[in-house]
Amino acid sequence: MSFVRDARDRKDLGMTPVPWQPDRSVKPNPWPHPPLTTAIARGLLGRCPACGKSHLFNGFLRVATACRVCAAPLGLARADDAPPYFTILVTGHVIVPLMYMVDRMGEPPLWLMSAIFLPMTALMALGLLRPIKGGTVGLMLTLNMLKSDPTET
Repeated sequence: MSFVRDARDRKDLGMTPVPWQPDRSVKPNPWPHPPLTTAIARGLLGRCPACGKSHLFNGFLRVATACRVCAAPLGLARADDAPPYFTILVTGHVIVPLMYMVDRMGEPPLWLMSAIFLPMTALMALGLLRPIKGGTVGLMLTLNMLKSDPTET
């Protein structure tokens, strides 16, 4: 008794193989899709990146769950560490050259440099953080970089 079957005993001998092809079509999202620069500009202004008619934030930095007008899932775009990174990058590239120029022009005392540049740095960082986060959310929404599980925090 042999466990090896003869090729003639196979039942599927007359069938032709059909290669399986996955469905690669992307289903369009139900919210509007503006151009990338428009979505980023709307996010910088604190508006919904998709329609531009509703607000983007519920608080200072808390992103709204969804747009009230177009129902775009704004809360699924997790900006995380990108906005603080870009804010520090921009603030540092503005403040450090200014500090260097002021120091080279007259060598003011340390207390005066601190009195000028510490508040300027804090105000600039706080002023840029919200628009940069809005622009990042606009970028992520346009590129469909949304988290897949809405219940995940």
